[in-house]
Amino acid sequence: MKRRALLHSAAAASLLGATPFLRAQGSLQRFKFNLGWKVEASGAGFVLAAQRGYYRQAGLDVAVDTGNGSAAAISLVATGAYDAASADLGTMIEFNTNNPANKLSAVAIQYDLNPNAVIVRKDGPIRSAADLAGRTIVGQPFNASRKMFPVLAKAQGFDGSGVKWENVAPDIGYTRFVKGDFDALAIFYFTGLLNLKSRGMGADQLRAFRYSELGVNSYGNGIVAAPKPMAESPEAMRAFVKASTQGWIEAIADPRAAASALKARDPLLDEAIELERLQLIIDTTMDTPATRRDGWGAATTPRLQATIDETVAAFGLASRLAIADMWTDRFLPAPADRRLKA
Repeated sequence: MKRRALLHSAAAASLLGATPFLRAQGSLQRFKFNLGWKVEASGAGFVLAAQRGYYRQAGLDVAVDTGNGSAAAISLVATGAYDAASADLGTMIEFNTNNPANKLSAVAIQYDLNPNAVIVRKDGPIRSAADLAGRTIVGQPFNASRKMFPVLAKAQGFDGSGVKWENVAPDIGYTRFVKGDFDALAIFYFTGLLNLKSRGMGADQLRAFRYSELGVNSYGNGIVAAPKPMAESPEAMRAFVKASTQGWIEAIADPRAAASALKARDPLLDEAIELERLQLIIDTTMDTPATRRDGWGAATTPRLQATIDETVAAFGLASRLAIADMWTDRFLPAPADRRLKA
């Protein structure tokens, strides 16, 4: 424990050294961040960074608030209610295309591999992604897995236009899927598996078609920011991204500590479930060869272009954005500060 405390202190000192202008002010700079969802494993790195004091040591007073999905989070960032949020990049690209005068930018990649998936029963008739053609799938209109479904269909060579989409509330959708009312469920992989498990249907009873394994190259969520805070408080944005990066690096290295931080933030949370969910997130979206090579938060030009192209195709957008219209790496910490631990 003493060694761990020393390591945390060293990390915090490193963050302090990166933001001397904030220390000189003698007070913390307010920064509002939206998790994009409730307190659960998808926000573990941010919650851990707050608990261990990395934001404060960087000179920031960060409010880490819950959200209600990517579309809502993006709207809150665009209106200035929040400085940044965790949100799906496809949803941000759609927003930027429709709002060219108020474009947002991703300043770090959270999910290197896209977490979108369609989940079916293992003992059912759907054996391959192509078997989803003409089926009944639960997925709300704002659901990223539903919106990106045409990309999956194209990549797998089947006609997805005949799918019947059921727009029911997520909790009701899970329950009715378990009852057998629907053929499939479109949802983030780690969200669907754990929420179905809590309803008595384990992973051994399910088959998941993960988009990232079936020809979809888009990034998943990223830290999304608005033009104003990036332009007016660039050092604060840089400090936030660096502290968040440190939080996620440590969450990946020590998921139990991150799950404990989530429990401390929300005492009603099931810590065991969130630990399992976090391990799924790490294994299937974050701890990848690309992240090992380039560090947490980084992006490559081919993958960014694929994210734009696939979103344009899936959402039926009229115009295309340039990479500079949706991504900037100027707030990322140095490569050594975003490298995953061995």
